[in-house]
Amino acid sequence: MLRARIPAARLSSTAPSLLPVVALPVRFASDRRTGEASLEELQAARQWLARLHAETIPRSIGELSFSRSSGPGGQNVNKVNSKATLKVPLVALLDHVPSALHHEIRASRHVAERSGAIIIQADDSRKQTDNAHSCYKRLYEAIVEAGHAAIPGETSPEQAKHVKHLQKSENERRIKTKKQHSAKKSSRRGRGDD
Repeated sequence: MLRARIPAARLSSTAPSLLPVVALPVRFASDRRTGEASLEELQAARQWLARLHAETIPRSIGELSFSRSSGPGGQNVNKVNSKATLKVPLVALLDHVPSALHHEIRASRHVAERSGAIIIQADDSRKQTDNAHSCYKRLYEAIVEAGHAAIPGETSPEQAKHVKHLQKSENERRIKTKKQHSAKKSSRRGRGDD
């Protein structure tokens, strides 16, 4: 892009700016990271994940299509449409998922940016129904994986007590080492080379 050079004397506050206008990124509530999520949201997301099963995902959430598979399998691969492809629009999926998981789901390896959808394929079996179930199972696994990445685990009281004990003993060890080092250096100062 070419820009004309205008002397500083000719620039005024009423002159249009030649600097490019930079659009600020639009932030949605679902774009928040877990560090910004409240404890109630995290707890609700944990409970939602605990109740989630591959069978509880609504079958009408996306479009399931079948096509010819690839790879070994002889005539069956060439003749039968057994490969299943599940295409779930992100908007439809994120309506069902807690907001604490949205960022990780958008970062999933299954997301196709251009179409704005999660695309999952399965051609493990020779049967369409098995491959369709496998697609929904992989969708479930992707959601659970996003949940584990987005939601920090809860610390049990015993584990918190153990960590405090370790921190205390480490601090005592560090202070003891510092005192020994200090005593060694101070003993060197007291000696004189007379």
